[in-house]
Amino acid sequence: MPTPFRSAWAGLALAAVLAMPALADGLKDEIAPTGKLRVAIAISPAGGAFWSTKTEAGYAGVPVDLGKDMAAQIGIPVEYVVYQNSGQITDAAGKGSWDVTWLPKDPERETRMMFGPIYEVADATYIVKAGSSVTNFATLDQPGIKVAAVNATTTMRGAIAHLKNAKVTGYQTYDEIFGLLKSGEVDAFALSRDQLNKMAQKLPGTRVLDETFKKTVTAVAVPLGHSQALAFVTKFMTEAVTNGTLRKAYDDNGLKDSPIRTE
Repeated sequence: MPTPFRSAWAGLALAAVLAMPALADGLKDEIAPTGKLRVAIAISPAGGAFWSTKTEAGYAGVPVDLGKDMAAQIGIPVEYVVYQNSGQITDAAGKGSWDVTWLPKDPERETRMMFGPIYEVADATYIVKAGSSVTNFATLDQPGIKVAAVNATTTMRGAIAHLKNAKVTGYQTYDEIFGLLKSGEVDAFALSRDQLNKMAQKLPGTRVLDETFKKTVTAVAVPLGHSQALAFVTKFMTEAVTNGTLRKAYDDNGLKDSPIRTE
């Protein structure tokens, strides 16, 4: 190879080598400005693909495992930022409090954060209190019926749009609504079917309605303007579906019988 060409190739190779750390540093600066990957999680006994739980050792859940794996891939520590529900995570999206999260997606939230691939599609319905005469949506949607939902969530917004006569009220935590349903202070609770089926096992006499009023889709998300971070988390989740990382997170968190549902 002539000297000028050899020099040109050497220059390109050197530029590529120098650019690689810069790209890596740029990603780290955007996705982890504190030096740690701050993963926003919502704590509840509900379980499933979105909720995480508090344990003696720390936290457990699908987002917990995915956050740990993502941080390891970047080469930084993980830090969990805890909230009571997905609405609180959304409210904190523009405050610089977290770097990445996994939560239900809807048009309202798309104005406040950037979403990557969907990894869960859940059917939303209602559980009714023990002794209730409600058997379907028609008998539920009546004046005087009190329906609870986790405040400022996609499910709450869906229930408000769905029910024209029953009153939908938001509460901060799953635990609070569990207690209200158990005591009979609310008539029903709107949530995903899989989580309500688990709740019904703990509350004898309650019933999960057969109909579905909306599909709730859950996806990875980053704050607005973090385009480089979005590209990275999109690649991470796409690979997690194909290489078994997501399946392992499901299996390790009591979801061995739950299929991975993507859009």
